[in-house]
Amino acid sequence: MTLHELSLVEAARAIAAGEITSQQLVRSCLERIADREPAVGAWIEIDQDYAIAQARHRDNEKPRGPLHGIPIGVKDIIDTADMPTAYGSALYRGYRPAADAACVALVKRAGAVVLGKTVSTEFAFFPPSKTANPRNLAHTPGGSSSGSAAAVADNMVPVAFGTQTAGSISRPASFCGVVGYKASFGQLPLAGIKPFSPTLDTLGTFTRSAADIMPMRAALLGVEPAVSVPSNAPRVLLCKTPQDTKAEESSLDAVAWAAAQSARAGAKVDEHVLPGMFESLPEDQSAIMGFEAARVYAYEHDFRPAEINPAFKAYLDDADKVTFGQYQRALGKIGPCRQHVDALFAEADVIIAPAAQGEAPEGLKWSGDPIFNRIWTLLGYPTIILPGFIGPKGLPVGVQLIGRQGHDDELIAVAEWMEKAFRHG
Repeated sequence: MTLHELSLVEAARAIAAGEITSQQLVRSCLERIADREPAVGAWIEIDQDYAIAQARHRDNEKPRGPLHGIPIGVKDIIDTADMPTAYGSALYRGYRPAADAACVALVKRAGAVVLGKTVSTEFAFFPPSKTANPRNLAHTPGGSSSGSAAAVADNMVPVAFGTQTAGSISRPASFCGVVGYKASFGQLPLAGIKPFSPTLDTLGTFTRSAADIMPMRAALLGVEPAVSVPSNAPRVLLCKTPQDTKAEESSLDAVAWAAAQSARAGAKVDEHVLPGMFESLPEDQSAIMGFEAARVYAYEHDFRPAEINPAFKAYLDDADKVTFGQYQRALGKIGPCRQHVDALFAEADVIIAPAAQGEAPEGLKWSGDPIFNRIWTLLGYPTIILPGFIGPKGLPVGVQLIGRQGHDDELIAVAEWMEKAFRHG
């Protein structure tokens, strides 16, 4: 195994033990990027000299925290003071924020090395970017966190930030075959991240294993990076949603496979069909997202329309038609649906459901439908996408794990247990 193939936890242990240096790890990642970036297109900004200088500084100081010496990718809608932040848009090309976003400052405090800015679709909206899926370059990596997912999947960097408003972490993680973590709503800091919909925007990460999530959470929350994998097999609830009719066979097969692997490892697996009131939630999520985006991007829409993607302008035109009354009615759907899901956790440790429609669509003009993520993003639950299943085209199809609101550590522990069950089942 070459250094750039190490997971976050493996690399952190090796650095702490003096077996490798941060400079060696960073140089290995930069060599991988030089080799693969022309084909994958995961990065919008790389400053090799700056990255190596950061790594050298880490090697010459006492360990700062759980990410000491670890290179990290930062999605381009997240502010960085040391390199440009364009929010994926030509309108902001070359823009230099005055300060790092809170999440960037906190991972630096914990010893991370900012390797560069990963590609984001414009303002984290749907029209795809230049990035290709490293599992098959003819297919989309998903969006909007396309560069972060592709960079981690292609061993360019062990961890990268993503954000989610609909399915911008979950879908790329599923398509690229990596672990995608979306935190409970409001748990991780959003200061310095270009907003889209404040009711929905959530920070998260892409990693190569579930165990890699916790060091990032520890750095962002100021807690010890320890998660206890359950000694007893978890209670797993396979959740049937009204949107399952839109899933491809490979996605339903992935969920069934995950349930079977978990049961074989000792988990208690039950099924639950969500009632009819969940049927409209994707449309409700879309209405909330549109109403808020129309206000967040009023300046770009009204005063710089020629400088933004025509598809984004068209979206804002339509979003302007969502009335305040529609917005309020959509918000009103959240409470009753949360009550229903919260009750399910009395008998389950984790809910599993489809992560995406199926394998990554062919071509780079469409990043896929987030319909299987909209419900869980709207309701604010933490989610983890676990890879392991391969579809008929030879591409990854992830499984979506949903945990209790605010109990992310428990979800991560169950994810680590299920990850082992997937490997050894």
